[in-house]
Amino acid sequence: MLYTQATVPIGTLSDDTIRDTIARGLEGRFSGQRVLVLIPDHTRTLPLAQLFPLLVEALHDARQVDFMVALGTHLPLDENALCKLVGIMPAERTSTYKNIGLLNHAWDDPATLHTIGTITQDQVKALAGDVWHPSLGGDVPIRINRAALECDHILIVGPTFPHEVVGFSGGAKYLFPGISGPEMINVTHWLGALLTILNTIGIEQTPMRAMIHAAAEHLSTPITLLGLVVDQGGLAGMFIGPHTEAHHAAAELSAQRHIIWLDQPYRRVLSKAPPMYDELWTGAKAMYKLEPGIADGGEVIVYAPHLDTISDVHGTYIRQTGYHVRDYFLKQWDRFVDVPMGVLAHSTHLKGSGTFENGIEIPRIQVTLASKIPPDVCAAINLGYMDPASIHVEDWLNREDEGILYVPKAGEYLYRVKQS
Repeated sequence: MLYTQATVPIGTLSDDTIRDTIARGLEGRFSGQRVLVLIPDHTRTLPLAQLFPLLVEALHDARQVDFMVALGTHLPLDENALCKLVGIMPAERTSTYKNIGLLNHAWDDPATLHTIGTITQDQVKALAGDVWHPSLGGDVPIRINRAALECDHILIVGPTFPHEVVGFSGGAKYLFPGISGPEMINVTHWLGALLTILNTIGIEQTPMRAMIHAAAEHLSTPITLLGLVVDQGGLAGMFIGPHTEAHHAAAELSAQRHIIWLDQPYRRVLSKAPPMYDELWTGAKAMYKLEPGIADGGEVIVYAPHLDTISDVHGTYIRQTGYHVRDYFLKQWDRFVDVPMGVLAHSTHLKGSGTFENGIEIPRIQVTLASKIPPDVCAAINLGYMDPASIHVEDWLNREDEGILYVPKAGEYLYRVKQS
C-alpha cells in the first residue's frame, strides 16, 4: 500500500503539492536511522535541485543521510558536478549540508561491492523463456554496493520513463544495475537485447524487471521508493511507498504520459538528442524511443551536434564490435564471447531489429548519426553519417502527413504504432 501519492490529469504539480507530498510520505518515517538515498545522474530529467532541500528537510531526524548517485556503469561525478546535480553551491557542501553525504557508485571497484545472493541459471532460463541463449551464461552473483548493507533504510528517488532494457525505468533499477556489480548489469541488458526493444520498451512486466525484483529480495535492508513521473520538465506524479507498489503506480502513469500512439509509422525521423546525453552510450536513447514508430525500411537520424564521444567507459569495445543487429552476434558468438554483454546489448539496441542470414546483415531500419563523430568512424562502427551542419530543422517541421517527423527533445517519450 502506498504511503501517499499526488497526480494531476494534465499539467504538473504545484510546488506546494510537491513539498506537502514529500512531508506526508517521509517525515518521521526514518527517525534515528541511517538512510541511503539513491538518485539519478545528469542523464535523467528530474527537478533534483528542487527536491534535494525538501528531502533533506523531511529526513531531518535521521541519524545519517547519504545521497548516492546510482551510476550503473556511467562515469563518476566530480565535486562540482555533484553539487550541480543537487542544486547547491560548493560552499553549501561544507556548511548547510556538511553532514549530508554525496557519493558516487563505483561498479568496477570490487572493494565497494558485497555479494548477497545468486540468481541461478535455471532462474534465468525460466525468465528468458524462448529467447534464452547460452550467451547468458550460468549463475549470476548478486553484488551490490556495501553502502546498501551498512544503512538502516534505502530511499530511492527517481523518475520513471519507458525504458529499452526493463520496460519502464525507475524503482529497483536504481539497485540493479544502479549500484550493482557488472554481472547483473550485463545479464539484464543482454536478456533485454535478446527480447529486442520492440518487445520490451513501454511494457511494465518484463523478464528483466522480474530479475531485478528477484535480486532485490536478497537485500535485507528495507526499501522505500519515491517514484516520480516527469512531464515537460515538471512533476506529473509522485508515489511514495514500498518499491514494487510505488513503481507499479509510476509506470501506469508513465504509460499515459510518455507513450505517443501513432496511427501509422514514420518513414524518416530527425531525433534530436539533448545535451544531457554527452556520449553516444546515452544519446542512443534518441533511437530507442523512436524505433517502434519507424516503418520497415525507414530511417532515424540521431541528431546530436554537441556529441563527440562514443563512450568514455566502453568506447574501446564498441569500436571493436561496431553496431549490429542481435543475430549478427548470436550466429557467430565465438567472435564476441569476450565482449561484455552490456556492450553488445547497447550495440544491438542502437542498430535495431533485423536479420543475419548467410553472412548478410539486413537491419530493419537505417540508423544515421549526425554529430561530431566523423564519417570514417561512423562507417567503421556500422552507422550511417550525416553532417549536422547540413541539417536545417525548419525543413523537417510540419511534415507528419509525409511520414516525416522532427522530435526536438528525444530520449524520454516513446513512439509506438497503435496496432503493435
